[in-house]
Order: sequence, then structure tokens, then C-alpha cells
Amino acid sequence: MNHRILSGIALCALLVAVSAPAAPLSVGDGDTVQKVLQGQVGKRVTIRVAAGEELSGTVRTVNAEVVHLGELAGKEFFDAVVPLKAIDAVIVRVKDQ
Repeated sequence: MNHRILSGIALCALLVAVSAPAAPLSVGDGDTVQKVLQGQVGKRVTIRVAAGEELSGTVRTVNAEVVHLGELAGKEFFDAVVPLKAIDAVIVRVKDQ
């Protein structure tokens, strides 16, 4: 019986977490790609690099030179480190369907 209750609570918590709306993206004066990516640590983003390729993954860490993306879409067993200079755009999902 306790297992059913705990399972029900866990399922409800998961549904709330999954259905929570995505956070809006805001950009202020003086923001840089580094600051925008630092605000997305732990969240999924897509970055477009100068060559036109897009990489989607979870932002792990960001410093003055590079961003570390984990759990790459389509390449789940790989991570990527991308120089901030090579990034043309940061694409963030802000609305759920």
C-alpha cells in the first residue's frame, strides 16, 4: 500500500515538473552570449554555430571562452564544447505546446 502511495506522489511530481511552463528568455543591456548561456545552465538550448550547424543539448557549464553542452540531441552518448566566438545564435524554447 505504501508503495502505491509513494508511486502516486512521484508520478504527480513528475507530471507537474514536465508540464511546468518554460521560463521566458530575457536579455538586458550589456548581456553577452556568455551571460545568456549562464542563465540557461541545466536547461536545453540549441546553438547555431558560424558554419550553420545547430547543436541542441543541456547547458552544463559556461566560462569566458566555451560552453559545455551535454545530452546532445541525436548524439545522446556525446557532449560538446563550443567556443563562444563560434556561436551565431542561442535558441531557447520559451513556450510549451
